[in-house]
Amino acid sequence: MKTLPIKISDETLRDGEQQAGIFFPYPTKQKLAHLIAQTGVDGLAIMPCICEQEEELVKSLVSQRLDNLITACTLMGKQHIDQSKMYGVKRIILFYGLSDRLLFLRDPQIRLLNEFKGKTIDDHIPANIIERIRQNAIDLIVENLRYATTVAGLTVDFAAEDASRADFDFLVQCIRSCSPYIENFLLCDTVGVLSPEKSYIWVNNLLQSTTGVAFGVHYHNDMGLALENTLQSVMAGASLVSGTFCGIGERAGNVAIEQVLNGLRVRFGIEVQGINYDALAAVTDYIEQLGVRPAAPYSQTAQRHESGIHVNSLFCDPQSYAAFPHNTIEVLFGKWSGVSNFQYLFEKQLQNPQPRKQYEKMRSVIKSLAVEQERYFTAKEVLELWQNGVFK
Repeated sequence: MKTLPIKISDETLRDGEQQAGIFFPYPTKQKLAHLIAQTGVDGLAIMPCICEQEEELVKSLVSQRLDNLITACTLMGKQHIDQSKMYGVKRIILFYGLSDRLLFLRDPQIRLLNEFKGKTIDDHIPANIIERIRQNAIDLIVENLRYATTVAGLTVDFAAEDASRADFDFLVQCIRSCSPYIENFLLCDTVGVLSPEKSYIWVNNLLQSTTGVAFGVHYHNDMGLALENTLQSVMAGASLVSGTFCGIGERAGNVAIEQVLNGLRVRFGIEVQGINYDALAAVTDYIEQLGVRPAAPYSQTAQRHESGIHVNSLFCDPQSYAAFPHNTIEVLFGKWSGVSNFQYLFEKQLQNPQPRKQYEKMRSVIKSLAVEQERYFTAKEVLELWQNGVFK
């Protein structure tokens, strides 16, 4: 049996729990973290900025001598980087969308211009505007990477959200700009649009077009291809795999870590260096006991969204986080939700706009209730709470 020195980065407690409808109580996350640590993975990602419970989880796990394993998923911004360091972590993942679709939606300068309000990348945006938002993104990313490494003294990976829909030459430019500051550049197939053939060619071409950068892959399973796409990317030269146990996660989930490890072992005769294969079943058995499983690819259930970051983009562009435009988007409400979840409900679905302060109040109340009651809320339940004056 050959061994392969690739890294495995676990996202079960972050991207896994972002699956609409999942809530892991604090003791469950503690137990999962320690079970996952025993498998020998190289990183365990958590997003502490979501709520106080996630902050406490990170602090607790760091104090339990898992500081070399815990990775804080961190928003762009020096204040967010400083906050992550304050929790005692040594490594962070900074992430930013690199497809023109997401860049156009999120560029702060472009969003202020009246001529582009209500438009998406599909509305014949001039080439000079596209170049401008791409350069703005690189400038922002490099500024934050430089700060995180040289000032905050952190080890940093960069996750290129929606990289599979990004312009290839721009992606190469971004990789070259990031390379002096990062350990790994994660290529994300955020809405699961890759195929196995494309995955191999894409990673191979990126490796030939860049030097000195280790590539990781973080693939979603919207079309049921995340496993094969990941295996082909590893065969092409990717040296890090990011996924979740049992494949849980946004929409139809992430690639399942145990499937990648066993797929390499059975199909290619390759074991990943440092992995305790005997410890994998303890993690998957525990998740199965919790009754948690990913939504099926192509299903309507896979079009449910709870993450505020995603709903904010869906509000402006239905194709931003939905691979299948013919399906109906369903928004849920919980600890991962933001103001945009409530804005989507009242403005998109009910045509009954509320003041922003009302949305902020709703977000605060629902986050607290979600943590307290260890659950999520449907749109119907949110409306009942609103009608009963809970958000006053």
